[in-house]
Amino acid sequence: MGLKQNLHNFKEKNKDKKWLPLFSAFHTFLYAPNEVTSKGTHIKGADDLKRTMNTVIMALIPCLIFGMFNAGYQHFAAINGYTEGMSFLSGDFWNLQNFMVGFKKILPLVIVSYVVGLGVEFIFAIIKGHEVEEGYLVTGMLVPLIVPIDIPLWMLSVAVIFGVVIGKEVFGGTGMNIMNPALIIRAFLFFAYPTWMSGDKVWVSGAVKRTQEIADGAQLDAISGETILGSLAQGKEIAHSIWDMFYGFIPGSVGETSTLLILLGALFLIFSKIGSWRIMLSAVVGALVMGLLFNGISNAGWIGEGSKFYALMNTPFWQHLLIGGFAFGVVFMATDPVTASQTTKGKWIYGFLIGFISIMIRVFNPAYPEGVMLAILLMNVFAPTIDHYVVQGNVKRRLKRIKAKTA
Repeated sequence: MGLKQNLHNFKEKNKDKKWLPLFSAFHTFLYAPNEVTSKGTHIKGADDLKRTMNTVIMALIPCLIFGMFNAGYQHFAAINGYTEGMSFLSGDFWNLQNFMVGFKKILPLVIVSYVVGLGVEFIFAIIKGHEVEEGYLVTGMLVPLIVPIDIPLWMLSVAVIFGVVIGKEVFGGTGMNIMNPALIIRAFLFFAYPTWMSGDKVWVSGAVKRTQEIADGAQLDAISGETILGSLAQGKEIAHSIWDMFYGFIPGSVGETSTLLILLGALFLIFSKIGSWRIMLSAVVGALVMGLLFNGISNAGWIGEGSKFYALMNTPFWQHLLIGGFAFGVVFMATDPVTASQTTKGKWIYGFLIGFISIMIRVFNPAYPEGVMLAILLMNVFAPTIDHYVVQGNVKRRLKRIKAKTA
């Protein structure tokens, strides 16, 4: 208590200093603020925004660690071939060699994300003279998990600056942004540097040279690997089993591949009452409905096998939940309490439309067969409208009840 009180006194003596927000950020990260309520009725809880953000980060850590092992596994599997029939606890996956490859590639992504993002937050806090906001704690962890492993660090830095400034600060900071900052960062990368965000050369560490160069005797520091969605969009057969997709032994963005760990993270967020189970469940239902519709169209023969839409349209409806970034986006981004719908009924509508539109974009956009990012950003914009009409509907029903009682 002595150290905590001394730090608080230090803040009070220097409360007019420009650099105080920087000190306060580290102070409140380690200690709860000394301010307490003095009058009126208040709801009291042991948590605050920083603790809530840290809980989400805890749910993301397993995906981060798995991503490090998977990055190494994909690297060596592209050289030596995939191991068939692996279990989740297989030693071929969980070994130090795989981890070190992933650790060396992913740790710089995490560092750059936090250093650049928090640097922008500190600058804005000092300029505006307010406390450093906690919103980037989760965004900073999400960003490395939703990008390809070999994304150049300077590109990531530019995208993070754009996402924090344009996606959040111009709207007033944490709690005021209308779209998810992490998805804005990914959208910026996709549209500004598309060759680094899609194709069959970006999902495996070191994939920079052509296969022909390797065949001609060049050093094997480059490999080709594409996501399952990319293969389906090109009409290719899938080389991975259903269990590979569920466990996460597939190429993809760093944290999006393991449906199993994402599901465990979802349960953790639901039981800690941070993530909305209504949004998650309704998004899954929306995706399944859209998938069933496409399967029905494909089975009816309305789309020929020569169509560029056929492979993804013919994919079993439930399989869409296991491939791509759908599960990760629904659990960790669609449930963002700032940008999602706030009303109970609105959450059902919001989640359903995210799932429905995600699969629609996935099938009808072969050039970019991952639709969850665009679906969530679109519904972020419409979330206030959904809540508005839900609230207006409730008001009208109550007015009718009042009129009926007074008639």
